[in-house]
Amino acid sequence: MQIQSAYSSGLQGLQSAQSGLTQATIDVAKPTPTQSAAPAESTRDVAQPDKTSALLSANESLRQGEASTKVIEAGSETIGSIIDIKV
Repeated sequence: MQIQSAYSSGLQGLQSAQSGLTQATIDVAKPTPTQSAAPAESTRDVAQPDKTSALLSANESLRQGEASTKVIEAGSETIGSIIDIKV
């Protein structure tokens, strides 16, 4: 079993966060269905995302990006410490 480096894990996390944030932004920007239909006839399109869920997803992606950045920083500090010890 191969263990990924902190840099690789952090980079994958940043890419995932960017992808999630992009999708959440697209979902928030989609227009809402018009309210002209009668209440009994108004059915919500299954493909239409919920704006609240999209905003929560954007916030989640932001936190994932912050955590991934901390992983990269910790890995960098650890490598720096190892280099200082060996030199």
